[in-house]
Amino acid sequence: MKQRIKILLKPVLESLSQIECFVSRKWVSSAHKRLKLIQWSIPPQPEHFDHHIDLYYQWLAKGTYYWLERGVFGALCLKGGRTLDLACGDGFNSRNFYHAGSREIIACDFDPSAIQDAQRKNSSPKITFMLKDIRTDFPDGIFDNIFWDAAIEHFTAAEITSLIPRVKSSLNPGGILSGFTIVKKADNGKSLSHHEYEFEDKEDLMRFLTPCFKNVKVFELPYPEAHCLYFWASDGPVPFSPEWSKGISS
Repeated sequence: MKQRIKILLKPVLESLSQIECFVSRKWVSSAHKRLKLIQWSIPPQPEHFDHHIDLYYQWLAKGTYYWLERGVFGALCLKGGRTLDLACGDGFNSRNFYHAGSREIIACDFDPSAIQDAQRKNSSPKITFMLKDIRTDFPDGIFDNIFWDAAIEHFTAAEITSLIPRVKSSLNPGGILSGFTIVKKADNGKSLSHHEYEFEDKEDLMRFLTPCFKNVKVFELPYPEAHCLYFWASDGPVPFSPEWSKGISS
């Protein structure tokens, strides 16, 4: 009898739920649109971006999806061990892309508001968020994967040069450094005021990585709003290299 009642009520309940979902989508999208306007239209601009704005607003409203590529391309090289997320911002990638493929994640940023956002919106027992400036206080330990995603451009060329060997020394043999950055605009203007060094092209990025790593892969995907660079660097195999299938099966 109860099952029959449920079957009879299903069309009504489903219609009500569809209406609820429609209203919720509209509300959450407009709320994140307002959040972006407040954070980015009124000075000062924040040091990090809340990627729930991408998820709930910009993805559907503007069709931008390269923010998803960053997480997907990074997750390709996860080894299932300890992961370090440098300049993690709101922690979105650690929670939603690196989480399933890592045993443990250390995620750090020098911005207190970024760490507060990360702990509030992307926390997990598997992730430890730390307030650290990696220029002077690099996290201790050895890692299988280190991510430097949409953050390497926030450092000067001299700082990048000094940090790459420190990153390398924190990787297990065969561990992989990976990340995302952008090519500078044609008019030489900064894409973001907080950026310290925007790369000329993919060769410019490679010159920082090749002195420390045997295998470096950089590829580019140009979009109207950003010329994206993705990179992997390791002494072992990296994704899309001829040896990669052997590397992940061994």
